[in-house]
Amino acid sequence: VQLQASGGGLVQPGGSLRLSCAASGSIFSINVMGWYRQAPGKQRELVASITSGGQTNYADSVKGRFTISRDNGKKTAYLQMNSLRPEDTAVYYCNADLRTSSLNKRLYWGQGTLVTVSS
Repeated sequence: VQLQASGGGLVQPGGSLRLSCAASGSIFSINVMGWYRQAPGKQRELVASITSGGQTNYADSVKGRFTISRDNGKKTAYLQMNSLRPEDTAVYYCNADLRTSSLNKRLYWGQGTLVTVSS
């Protein structure tokens, strides 16, 4: 199983980016998919998560600016980030709580994608 994160880059304050996280491999089902971020010198923190049924959860710092969504058929989660601020600069990681069989469940992480918000 692999999670491939993409979409990071350099953007000016107030700009937008869309991150994608695609899961591949022998996957039986995916429950929760999430995005975390880690800024230099700080701990990794939850940004947003979404269940297979579409229930979402956001960090207070991104509410109203970021939107998480997913396409279950494509096994992909997205993070639309608007009104970006310099403090959003971080490496963004996706994860997925998934089963490779009806009995086997674990959390997988993708590689990080760097988001830099700067003028």
